[in-house]
Order: sequence, then C-alpha cells, then structure tokens
Amino acid sequence: MAMAFTCSSSLLLPNYPKPNFHYVGKSGKAFSFLTLHRNKSECESNLTAVKFSTKLKHQDDRSLPFLSRTTIPKAVSHDNTSPEFENLIIRQITKDHPASFWNDALFSAQNQVDETHTKEVVETLKEEVRSMVMNKESKPKDKMILIDTIERLGLAYHFEKEIEDQIAQIFEFEMQNEDKDMDLFATALHFRLFRQHGYDAPSSVFNKFTDGDNELKEAFSNDIKGLLSLYEATYLSYPGEDILKNGNVFATRNLKQALPLLESPLKEKVARALFQPVQWGVPRVEAHYYISFYAKEVSKNDMLLRLAKLDFNLVQNIYREEICEFMKWSKGLDLKSKFPYVRDWSVEMYFWVVALHFEPRDSFLRSLAVKNIVLIGLIDDTYDSYATLEEAKAFLEVLQERWDIKKIDRLPPYMQIIYKIILNTYEELDLELSKQGRSFAVSYVREELKMLTRSYLTTAKWYMGRETPTFQESISIACVDTGVPALVSSCMMGMECASKEAFEWLLRRPKFLEATGLYIRLSNDIGSYKREHNESGFPNTSIDCYMKDYGATEEEAMAKFRELADDALMKMNREWVITKGEPREFLKLALNYARATFISYNQGTDAITYSETGLRKDIEAVLFNPIAIDSTA
Repeated sequence: MAMAFTCSSSLLLPNYPKPNFHYVGKSGKAFSFLTLHRNKSECESNLTAVKFSTKLKHQDDRSLPFLSRTTIPKAVSHDNTSPEFENLIIRQITKDHPASFWNDALFSAQNQVDETHTKEVVETLKEEVRSMVMNKESKPKDKMILIDTIERLGLAYHFEKEIEDQIAQIFEFEMQNEDKDMDLFATALHFRLFRQHGYDAPSSVFNKFTDGDNELKEAFSNDIKGLLSLYEATYLSYPGEDILKNGNVFATRNLKQALPLLESPLKEKVARALFQPVQWGVPRVEAHYYISFYAKEVSKNDMLLRLAKLDFNLVQNIYREEICEFMKWSKGLDLKSKFPYVRDWSVEMYFWVVALHFEPRDSFLRSLAVKNIVLIGLIDDTYDSYATLEEAKAFLEVLQERWDIKKIDRLPPYMQIIYKIILNTYEELDLELSKQGRSFAVSYVREELKMLTRSYLTTAKWYMGRETPTFQESISIACVDTGVPALVSSCMMGMECASKEAFEWLLRRPKFLEATGLYIRLSNDIGSYKREHNESGFPNTSIDCYMKDYGATEEEAMAKFRELADDALMKMNREWVITKGEPREFLKLALNYARATFISYNQGTDAITYSETGLRKDIEAVLFNPIAIDSTA
C-alpha cells in the first residue's frame, strides 16, 4: 500500500535531514514512514512519493527518533481526499544535552575538615570581628572598607544586624554632611554599599570627579584603585544615570589598558572584576575568589582571613552532606532512564539553590527547594523536547484541576509517570511542612507550578509553529516563563518568615520580579540561541521574533538584547531600593537568581547546560574543594 505525502514546501530545505514520521491511525495502529525528501531530479516544487510500513509500534515508544517541531506533514490518499490518519504524533528533535560528568565518589567522600575544633575557633574569631565592626572609634571610610571586606569574604551573614546598623548610621551622617575631601575610591565604595543595602544614594556624588558634562576627568585615568571602585559602583546604576554609564566606559577602558602592567593581587582583582562585577556575582563563588586575593594583600588582617577560610570550609561541609542526601533522592527517581530527553543536571540544580540561598542555617530550605526545582526541570524538558502539543495541553488540564490520581488515565503512559512523581513529591513536601504548621506554603508553590506550566504551553504553541508571536508577546510572559516566581516560592516554602501574606505579595508580581524575569529571559536567549535556534523558518526564540519583527540581522538582534538586558538590571537596582513593605530576604532570592543567570550566560554561552566547560570550576570550588589552610593563616 502506498500513498502520496504532502508537506509545506517552505519547510523542505535542500539537504534538510531526512526525518522519520510516526502516525497513529483511528484504529490505534501505528505506521512509521521510511523517509521524506525533496526529489532533486525533478522540479523543486515536486515531492517524491513515500512508502511506509505497517510495523506496529506503541505511540509513546521513546526509542523513536525525535522529530522537528516545525516539520508538520499531512497524509492524504491517492485521490487527494481527506486525510486517512488524523492523530499525528510529532516528537521534537532532542536537544543536545550533554551527559553528566560528575563522579559519584564526590557524593560519598568524607568531610576534610575537623568540625569540632574548627567551630570552636570560628566562634572565638567571630566575636573579635564583631567588636571590630562595632568599634565607635573607627572612621567611616575604614568602617566601610571593613564591611566590604567582610561581605566579599563571605562572612556578612554572621554580622547582619551589626552591619545594617553601621551602614544606616554612616548613610544618615553623609547625607547631612558632605565630605568634599573624599577621594574616588571611597566615594564609589560608599555609594555601592549604600545601594546594595537598599539606601538611595544619589549619583550626584560623582559630579566633583567630572568635567561638568558627565565625563570623568582624565586626571583619574591612572587611579587604578579608584577606577576599580568606580567600575564596581556603576553596576548599581538606575536607568538614565548617564554619569554612571559614562563612568563605566571610562573605568573599563582604562582598567583594560592598565591590566598588563599591574602587580598581584591588584592585577587579579581587576581581571576578576572585568570578567565578573561583584554586584552580579554569586556570593559564595565570589567569596572563594576574594579569599585568594585577600591572602596576597600586604595589609590583610590575618585573623579575618583565617575566619574566612575556616568558615568557608565548614559551610562546604554542610553543602556536601546536603548534596549527598539530595543525590540519593534524585537517583531514586531514575529520571534519566525513564525520560532520556531530560537533562542530567542534578548537581547544577543544587548549585543554583545554593546560589539562591547559601546561608548554612537554611539546609531545610534548600532540601525542599531543590526537589521542586527538579519537578520544574522535568516539566520544562518534557514540553521543550518531547511532548506533542496535544499531550502538553492534556497535562496542563490535569495539573490545573484538583490533583487526583484518578485523573491520570487522561495522560499518555510517560506523562502518567511524571504526574505520579509530582504527586508523590508534593505529598512529601506537605508532610515536611505540616510539622511546622506551614502546609499552606505548599498550596502556593503548587499554584506557581501550574502557572509556570501554563506559560510553557504558551511557548510550545508559539514555537511548534501553531502561532507566531511578536517580539513583545514573546517577552510578555518572561516573569513567569523564566520560573522566577516558581523558584522564589520554592525557597520561601522553607522560610518560616514567609507568611500567607508574603506568598500573596509574590502572586501580585512586584516590579522587581518583573524586571528580574525580563533580564533572565533576555540573557538566557542570548546564551542559548545557538542551541535553541533552528533553520525551519519559524521563530524559535525571542531573538528570532525580534529579527522577524524589525528586519534585524542576528548581530543587530544580539546587540539589542544585550542593551535591553542591561536596562533590566538597572531597573532591578532601582526597584531593589524603592521596594518597601516586605522583608528584603524575599527580594534577595530573585536577585540571586539573576546573579546565577549572569554567571551562566553573560559570556554569551550556556554555561549551565554545558557546565563541564562552563560552571564546573565554580561548582567544584563551592561544593567540593576545601580551601587550604596553612599555619600562618
């Protein structure tokens, strides 16, 4: 039996890979096509006849080749009447997801730090540092340098109240008493710390260093410490602050020119800043780097350095224990075996949770959050790499209704497994939180998962060729689609201070979260464009949508996206300062999500998916490799 096969000729490109198609007829019998290709010996508009076999296969057999989401064939009979088969199964092309390279031995190795003795030493050193922070005899500049050092060494979580009190006092004093003699280094340092702590420091403090036209005076081009401090401060700018925009250009140019001539450790500090500004770095990663820089400082405080090293290793011990437990849970799910299309990135998921909330006291938070993030990743990869549009719709419908195992028959077999995993995991989460009387948090997290899945369906409709969104439409759901509320709520679930009112606040989508989502969408699309883009002619990313709407080249679109991403970061800076009424701890979760995104995509590549050549060094430093402590430290 043979029949003609027609397909939109615009989708059949020369040398296009020959796809295998999988049909399911009304009777439930499946038929697999052999090949479809353009007949190059005839007119370009003609297609070859296609034979197919009647070999029966289960419609959800995952051994089938994944098909292009945009190559949509139509089966017709010889006389061109109605299609004989209506229920077409189109699987998408498998994404190039690398296999996990992490050695299982990492998750069973013994801690390399003597905790009992170390904890005693740490407690003694902490009291000495606390006295330094609260010292009333210290000058504001010295106090701010100390606070900045403590924060960059990763120790600030021990002295949160003391630091906040000092910052508040210094800010109030300086707003009432202008210090005309403060140099560029100190001015920029104070400005950065004020804004990082939520104080609306005016950018006009830099006017005295300009030529009157928002351009820095050339006299400062050789002030390397001042330029480095200014450079870091510019990443706290608001939209429209030209003095800081110009300051960034000035500082970047002069720091790059001076870099080859600098000596250690200033050379390492400048190189790191040019690669990764501290404002958008993951705190625990930056602490690891800064400890190595600080150890080379001639004027270092040995006691502070010793505390930083010991504390880093103690916290790493906690992470190692947590990830061992998480990996046992993750391996128990056996996702890679059941769903070959799913990314095998459990270690990277846990690292991102650490990036969102690193404090050692919050192990419970991380244990809950990472499990929910696994579910998010499972749904994301299913919608993005395997599910048909009809299956995606069915899954969302079941998820939207009252979660009930009785609804499972409405799903194909592989989705039934996913649904069971979700139900079981949420039962586990609910059991854990009910012990604290906070089971209400699970219902809010579940609602966020539903909304996230709905956004996945929307993008699936767009990028399977059923609809063509405008660029503005493609980014309009960025806040939800990037998982900002879902990830923030996952962490809030484990925070006792997160009340019902706090979750309701999250549902209102504050502007800070909107700006965060937009930045993440733009950065993600820049970094993953090469992997996500296809040559079908249909827009497959928001970059494709922009190119289509504005007739832009890929290079022009990329430049525009970088500009828009920078604007989104500046909006985050502004909203960070002006947003009031909720604990800053919730905003910090979204801020840290943006930071994790920055280190994953800022170099124009997808360093999280391809972590072996991307984030591996940072992940190993934070999770697995303790800092060496010599006798002089």
